Amino acid sequence: MKKNSNRMVSAAIYLFLLFTLFGCNKEDVQKLPQRNWQLVWSDEFDGSAGISPDSTKWKFDIGSGGWGNAELEYYTSRPTNASLDGNSNLVITARRELYSGSAFTSARIKTSGLFAQPYGRFEARLKTPWGPGIWPAFWLLGSNIDSIAWPQCGEIDIMELRGQKPNIISGTVHGPGYSGAAGVTKSFAFESNRFDVDFHIFAIEWGTDYIDFFVDNTLYQEITPDDVTGNWVFDHPFFIILNVAVGGNYVGFPTNQTPFPQSMLVDYVRVYKEVN
Repeated sequence: MKKNSNRMVSAAIYLFLLFTLFGCNKEDVQKLPQRNWQLVWSDEFDGSAGISPDSTKWKFDIGSGGWGNAELEYYTSRPTNASLDGNSNLVITARRELYSGSAFTSARIKTSGLFAQPYGRFEARLKTPWGPGIWPAFWLLGSNIDSIAWPQCGEIDIMELRGQKPNIISGTVHGPGYSGAAGVTKSFAFESNRFDVDFHIFAIEWGTDYIDFFVDNTLYQEITPDDVTGNWVFDHPFFIILNVAVGGNYVGFPTNQTPFPQSMLVDYVRVYKEVN
């Protein structure tokens, strides 16, 4: 009788633990935000191989130094650094070559002056490059950057990757009091996969008092005004940037083991607004 009683207690504990585990999983699923999105802007990168990205949607940043990031590349507008591949992808390619005093070239494109939006869902389907010293990024800058200096304008890094760790990406916000190494950030990692092996969707969903970060269908970071150590500056239009940097403060120098050229493939970029 005592043995049966012990078995009944053990079974009850097992069922309780099982219910608790499933309950937690259910709560996690329910926690995924349910929002109604309407597409307002996109680039699917359809076109012939070798042509530059649509000039009605994208501009090029030209120059070296990485605008304060100590990067090693020279950003150009050449098709060898940024062009369509004829298979509905934009290809941004970093190359090891001497160009205008720099040892590497690459491309950095942006929608500044052409498209900017406050709030919404910003997403891109990307296949990243890899290798020590390679730094691909999909990010947003406040469109008031010309009148209000960084970081007061705000920055949202939807996806950054250190090429020496191709299984890990980070999502970060920068603002006054929490910029540079003090940015509010979190990483998402694969245990047995890498972001350069296949395409993945990187996105934020952004509202008046939140910025949620996603990889594919996984919500891995939620940032609110309570999480930042300064003013919340994410209340105005931001524009989009895509680039592949070489070297810089975030990743360090490339090494002899870094293969070149290295390319980021962009299947699409899409922006939505929330509708009731």
